[in-house]
Amino acid sequence: MGDLSCFLSQNAITVENVKVVVSKRFMNKDKKPVEWEIKCITSEQDELIKKECTKRKPIPGKKGAYMPETDYDQYVGRLAVACTVFPDLNNKELQDSYQVMGAEALLKKMLTPGEYREYLSKVQEVNGFDIALEDLVEEAKN
Repeated sequence: MGDLSCFLSQNAITVENVKVVVSKRFMNKDKKPVEWEIKCITSEQDELIKKECTKRKPIPGKKGAYMPETDYDQYVGRLAVACTVFPDLNNKELQDSYQVMGAEALLKKMLTPGEYREYLSKVQEVNGFDIALEDLVEEAKN
């Protein structure tokens, strides 16, 4: 058996927030693109988001039987909102300027379709969804 102390919470390396330029259309006073800040959420938070985006669908031909179905687009959209530290997508002034209500609607309105997809990919990467298990095993060997 190995030493379990490496698994104690105080010994775990925290996932740092990531700053990324999402769009070159948002410039600061110096005419440089503004960086957005993304954080990693916990597995419990991720599970809650996934549960909110999952509906029970009846199974055809089987009375009273249901199958869970997750709306993937809704899930990654809500994940992106939960992980966005800056800009504050819940800011009323920002939502009013785009004439939308809600952080999800704001994010979709602020970004072009390509920017939105790239942002969703970055959010998933920050949360560890881009790392293949084989890569982790290889990294652990080295």
